[in-house]
Amino acid sequence: MVTRLAMVLVVALLLDQGAEAAPSALGQYRDWTVFKDTIDGETLCFAATPATDKAPRAADHGDVWFYVSSWRSGRARNQPSLKVGFDLRADLPGKAQIGRQNWTLYGVGPEAFAQDDDDPRLVRALKRGRELRVEATSWRNTRVTYHFSLSGSSSAIDRAAAACS
Repeated sequence: MVTRLAMVLVVALLLDQGAEAAPSALGQYRDWTVFKDTIDGETLCFAATPATDKAPRAADHGDVWFYVSSWRSGRARNQPSLKVGFDLRADLPGKAQIGRQNWTLYGVGPEAFAQDDDDPRLVRALKRGRELRVEATSWRNTRVTYHFSLSGSSSAIDRAAAACS
């Protein structure tokens, strides 16, 4: 049930972003799903997982996902990102935490990204860790916190990267 719901939500998110057709599911790896899509004529492959916990509970978070994306063109390889249902404050960076390691995330509309130089270390930690915690600030100044399971992340990230190599 959660797997089908996760796939439906990812399809809805991509259709909302101007995808030409619904993405194809390439596989399910525990809590992560791998997809392949074509956007503006370019092939995109990504591993994605929904938030397992959202705080504050009273806030309207919309759909909250964490992605690791690769473009066949090479525009990005193993690029981690957060996608939420509202705009984030660009002037107040967020934070991703896995174990004792932390990375700064920079908001761009409803998405947040790490520094390009941090992507490889963050992806390695995603593949080895158990849980990802992300903190950010909405454009309305609401501090939000999300938790994501990393169960299956290593296989899913590798599969997504291979599908677009």
